[in-house]
Amino acid sequence: MTLPTARVALGVAAGILTAAVELIFLLVAAVTGAVAALVPPARRPLGARTTAYAAALVRLERRRLGGLLGVDDPPAAERTAGRREVGYLAARLLPGLLGALAYGVLAIGLVLAGILLTATLRGDVTVPDLLLQVVIGAVLLLLNVQAVASVGALDVRLARALLGRGTRAALEARVRELATTRAGVIAAVDAERQRIERDLHDGLQQRLVALGMLLGRARRSRDPERTYALLGQAHEDVQRAVEELRDVAWRVYPSALEDGDLGAVLGMVAQRSAVPVRIRCDLPVRPDRQVETVLYFVACEALTNAAKHAAATLVTIDIEAGQGQVRMRVRDDGAGGADPSGRGLSGLARRVAALDGRLRVDSPAGGPTTVLAELPCG
Repeated sequence: MTLPTARVALGVAAGILTAAVELIFLLVAAVTGAVAALVPPARRPLGARTTAYAAALVRLERRRLGGLLGVDDPPAAERTAGRREVGYLAARLLPGLLGALAYGVLAIGLVLAGILLTATLRGDVTVPDLLLQVVIGAVLLLLNVQAVASVGALDVRLARALLGRGTRAALEARVRELATTRAGVIAAVDAERQRIERDLHDGLQQRLVALGMLLGRARRSRDPERTYALLGQAHEDVQRAVEELRDVAWRVYPSALEDGDLGAVLGMVAQRSAVPVRIRCDLPVRPDRQVETVLYFVACEALTNAAKHAAATLVTIDIEAGQGQVRMRVRDDGAGGADPSGRGLSGLARRVAALDGRLRVDSPAGGPTTVLAELPCG
């Protein structure tokens, strides 16, 4: 089995155990509620202890869904009532029961397979009968695997439907998220403007001032050989100034994306990089220009950090698409210790968040450093 299938199978198996615990809890809660109902008033809220136990079981289910089934946590409601949590636990009995049936059928199939193997070794089964049984067993196994996957999908849907936010709460949370993202984008733009201003002032402007002084010396010189040498130096300075201006312009917007795709543009960046870069770009469909631009800036920042701070000897960039997302993973073999809250990486995180994406940085001391950007692509 592939890793995702194995995780789903393990998640469903764990769900059977948690469903058994939840069944016991619900039975105890029902008995407690029946006894409490004998005391007026008849309709009363769930006790604090019952609610606390239900909340603990729901937290356990959230960890199982996120860790074993490999899905994001269902977005929690702002305030989940105890009755809502108990209702979810009651609904959870259905996928627990279906999962138990699926694994029960699988256990019976294994027993029958063992019996068939024993009979085959004894010579009690003919070859045609053996092949027929193998084909039937394979088909039943595939159906059983599909049943387990369907139980896992049902489990996830129940959690999202019963534990997720209501429509109004979801809209309010989205508005808050957009407001935060907007403020982050404004901060990132301001930080980028300041960076460009520093590059122009400390780099290009100083070089142009020096160039002007050099040309002035050449104009005042009476020695033709010295004038020729000064003009040659001025020509070299002009070329370096043009390169610096091109670098600044690319930090504002990579115009090469208008003529080439992301892989080709990053290949041009890799040629100028001080660190060897290995690029793998597997995108069947070219993403939106905004997505490509953000990924370009993420890759450039990661390359800069690897060259300046990590002392890396190799950087690998993997870009792929799947499940409605574009994922780019930039990994270097440097010393690690990158700070995600630093100016560069935090600015990139705000850029990515502006497109409803995620940026994760894993950089333990001693390395390696991995920067993962995930952006929706349609």
